[in-house]
Amino acid sequence: MSRDAATGDPRFFARSGPHALRRLAEVAGGELTEPAAGERLIQGIAPLQSAGPEQISFLDNRRYGAALAASRAGAVLVQPQMQARVPAGCIAILTAEPYAAWARVAALFHPPPPSAPGVHPSAVVDGTARIDPAAEIGPLAVIGAGAEIAAGCRIGPLAVIGAGVVLGPDCRIGAQASVSHALLGARVAIGPGARIGHEGFGFAPTSTGFLSVPQLGRVVVEDDVDIGANTTIDRGSAQDTWIGAGTRIDNLVQIGHNVRLGRACVIVAQAGISGSTIVGDQVVIAGQAGLIGHLAIGDRARIGAQAGVMGDVTAGADVLGSPAQPVRTFFREVAVLRGLARRRSAEHKDDTRGSKETD
Repeated sequence: MSRDAATGDPRFFARSGPHALRRLAEVAGGELTEPAAGERLIQGIAPLQSAGPEQISFLDNRRYGAALAASRAGAVLVQPQMQARVPAGCIAILTAEPYAAWARVAALFHPPPPSAPGVHPSAVVDGTARIDPAAEIGPLAVIGAGAEIAAGCRIGPLAVIGAGVVLGPDCRIGAQASVSHALLGARVAIGPGARIGHEGFGFAPTSTGFLSVPQLGRVVVEDDVDIGANTTIDRGSAQDTWIGAGTRIDNLVQIGHNVRLGRACVIVAQAGISGSTIVGDQVVIAGQAGLIGHLAIGDRARIGAQAGVMGDVTAGADVLGSPAQPVRTFFREVAVLRGLARRRSAEHKDDTRGSKETD
C-alpha cells in the first residue's frame, strides 16, 4: 500500500470533472493569467509536491515557495505577488485568498455525496415526529416524539434525535450522535458520537451528599455551525446554552451548561468551557485550553493552547499560560526563567571547576 495515496480516493469521496481552467478560475474567484488556456481541462486536485500536469494545487504560505518552484502541477492558486515563482508550464490563477479559493475548487471536484431521501426500514420513528420527505433517515436511527426534521437533513446510522428536537434545513447528524433538548438552525453539522443536550453538571452540596439541580434549559445552535466528533454540549440549567452562527467546534470539546458562544468562533480539540461563560464573536480557543465558569471573553480574543483562563479576557487580547496572562508577559517571564536557569547552570560549572582546582 502506497504512502502517497491519491487525493480524494474514489472509494470514499465522490468525484466530478474534468473542469476547464476558465471554470476553475470562476469558482475560485480568481484571475486566470493565461486566458488562452481557459479551455484546458484539469482532472483533479493535489498538493504541490505530488501534483501532476493534469491537477491543480495552491500555495498560501510563502515559506513553501521552493515547493511551488519545483511543482509539476498544471495549475496553481496563488497570491499575485507569488506569480513570478510559478514554474513554466504551470498556469497561475491569482487570488488574494488562495486557501479559500482552494476550498471552493476542491468542493467542485469532490462535492458532498448526494442524499437518499427516505426513512430506512430499520429506523425507529415515533408517529408524532414530522420528517420532510426530502430528509434522509439512516439505518437504526431513532427519532423521538414530536421531533421536526426539515428538508435536506441527513441522519446517520444509529443516531438518536430526541423528543421535541428541531432540525433546520440541510443539517447533518453523524453516526451514533445524539441530540436532545435542542433547536438547530440550517446547515448544522454534528460529527459522529457527539452528545448535544445532555444535562449539565449541576448539583447542590448538602450535609448528606449532593443534590442534583434540574437542568431545564435547551441547546440552541444557529445556522452554519460545525460540531466535531465526540464533542459534548450540555443543555442549560435555567437558561439556554447558545452556539452562535458560523462557529467551528473541533472534536473532543466540552461546553458546559449556560455557555453562550458568539458568532464565528473557533474552539479547538480538547478545550473545555465551564458553565455560564460568555464568549464574544470571532474568539479563538486553542487546543486543551480550559476556562472556568462565569467568565466574559471579549470579541476577537485569542486563548493559546493549554491556557488556564481564570479571569475575564478583554476584546482583542491574546493570552497564554496557566493562569492565563497576556502573551508578551508570558514570554517575558519565560525568558527571565531561562536566564536564571542558564546563570545557575554556569555558576554550578564554575563551582565544580573551582573544586577540582582545589583538589
